[in-house]
Order: sequence, then structure tokens, then C-alpha cells
Amino acid sequence: MDKSFPEIKTFFGFGCMRLPMIGSEVDIEQFKEMVDYFIDNGFNYFDTAHGYIDGKSEKAIKVAISDRYPREKFLLTNKLSDSYFHKEEDIRPFFQSQLEFCGVEYFDFYLMHAQNARNFEQYKECRAYETAFELKKEGKIKHVGLSFHDSPEVLDKILTTYPDVEIVQIQFNYVDYEDPAVQSRKCYEVCRKHNKPMIVMEPVKGGSLVKLPEEAQKVFDEMGTGLSNASYAIRFAANQEGIRIVLSGMSDMAQMKDNVSFMKDFQPLSDKELAAIAKVTAIYKGKDMIPCTSCHYCVEQNHCPMNIKIPEMFGCLNTYKIFNDWNQKRYYREQLASGENSPASACIECGGCEAVCPQHLEIRNLLKEVAKELE
Repeated sequence: MDKSFPEIKTFFGFGCMRLPMIGSEVDIEQFKEMVDYFIDNGFNYFDTAHGYIDGKSEKAIKVAISDRYPREKFLLTNKLSDSYFHKEEDIRPFFQSQLEFCGVEYFDFYLMHAQNARNFEQYKECRAYETAFELKKEGKIKHVGLSFHDSPEVLDKILTTYPDVEIVQIQFNYVDYEDPAVQSRKCYEVCRKHNKPMIVMEPVKGGSLVKLPEEAQKVFDEMGTGLSNASYAIRFAANQEGIRIVLSGMSDMAQMKDNVSFMKDFQPLSDKELAAIAKVTAIYKGKDMIPCTSCHYCVEQNHCPMNIKIPEMFGCLNTYKIFNDWNQKRYYREQLASGENSPASACIECGGCEAVCPQHLEIRNLLKEVAKELE
């Protein structure tokens, strides 16, 4: 694990995209408890973005963290997303609004969000990187970085174009390590080539590596360690050289306590655990699951004009296929019961969802499969 950025106390971070919820609102009291537990156990790194939970993540951070702790007690990362600026003049006002939403005067890390070949051109034309570097000189940003969802070739191009980028956030987990769409290993190697420390997102693949198929679960159970499925996934990421932070999007206190239990006194994976992970990966890939991480980029920011709850529908189909769970047809119907959401068959194939999908999924075709199996 990398030891750059000494202000980061540990190698474990709190991702604030999947916070505890009561209905459509953040469960602030539980979030406060989780924050207190996190900080009391020696951790200090929090990650958010303006679009997370429809803007509610930033506001929750102000209430649960910024209003309750001295600024030097925590590190906060935020991001510049392409949906919120269309010209250079938009960036500074948006950045200022983020500071105000979060209740801080500066961000410790500020990332160019979800970079790919398509939106990188927008960031270049609008001088987004240059603006971030200027804000760093003004003391409003401590470190400038980027988060990334594309091929290693595109990442190499970005880091060559902007060598002053200090840190890179990549998707990295044991299933995606050799995945031809995500290419975690190759993106990791590009970062190493450019000597950039890394932040890991999606170490448990949006929760997919927690609830495993029965035969995969058996592999971990037979080791008899008593550790959670999340522990193997998160420690797999933290096991790698050059990784500075592994984020976990914890959504309740039980997840927080479990994650802290194995990250507070981090122990690398044993040979036996690595062998088990290899077996689980093979089983997982043989199930033909839709590799959706439920980030909701496809449905937030008006990317789906038909209001199709794409991640939830993919979750229903995965569970239906892998666990032979016929209840998923009922859960699918419940998603549509309010009348506010449309069925998968309502897709007009505009492609807006695919343009922003970090996993590069063929969402339009997959929705046809959902409709065929569940409607």
C-alpha cells in the first residue's frame, strides 16, 4: 500500500454515495453515529460528489461532519462532474456551491469526475484541469486528481496531457481485475507507470461481492476464518502496491463495524485466501451476471427520459437468474406499482444511459432481457 499523502491517517475511506436512508432522505442520525465510529477508530477520509443521492450527500456531510468536527479532524474529497458545467465560466460558481453545501472552506482532494474519452474533451475545452490547479494555488483545493472509467489507453492519454494530476481513483476489485470491459489491472498498471497513487472505488462491486451465489459462498465458508465477504474484497484491493485509499460505501452501522474490524489493523491476504478468491471469481463469472454496481449514473441527472429504474431492474434479474428466486417477479412489479417508474419494455433506446455507464454495459439490450424474463 502506498504511503503518500501522510495526512491520510489510514488506507480506508468512507464513500458517501450509499448512505443510510429513511425513504428518500438520508438517515442523518445513523449517519452521525457512523461518522463518529469511523473517526473514533482513527479514520479520517470521506468521499462525495454533487450528484450523489441527488445532491443529498453533500448536505448530509455538512450536518454530520463539518458542523460537528474541527476541519483538521477530517479529509474531504469532492468532484467536478460534467453535467454541471458547459463552459469555463461555470466551474468556479459550481465549485463555490459545493464548498457551501459541504460547509467547508476547502477540499482536501478535488477530482475530475468519471473521466472517459467522451467527456475528457469537454474538460479540456473548458479548462477544467487548469481551473482546478488555479484553485489549488489559491488554497481552496489541497490536491487535484481524477476518477476514471474507461480504457487504459485513455487513462494514459489523460495522465500524459496533465502530468500534475496527483492521484487517480479507479474501479478495482477481484472480479473486475481481468474484466475486458473494466480492465482494472491494466488501468492500475498505467497509474503505476505514471507514479500516481490510487484511490479504489467499488471494491465490493456495489455490494455484488457481498451476496454471492451459493457455491461461491461455500468456498469462503470452508476456510472457517469467520470473516465477512466484504473483508476479502476490500483487502484484495488494499493488498496492492500503490493503493492509497480503499473506499467503502457503507449504508448502515453493521457494515461500518464490520469494515472497521478488518481495516483498523489491516492484515494482507494469505495464500489460502487468494486461492479462495480465485475460485470465487471463476464461479461468479460463470453465472453471467449483469455487472451493474448500482451507481445510478444511468438514471440520475435526467439520463433516462422514461424513468426506468435500471439498476433495480438489473438487480432483480440477477437475483432471479442466480438464486432461482421467483419472488423477483413480484419485486419487479412493486417497482412499477407507484406509476412513477416505467417497465423495462418502455425503453426508447435513446442511449443516454449507455453514454454515462461506468461499466460500459449494453443497457438497451439488457433491458430487453429484463422485459423478456420478468414482465
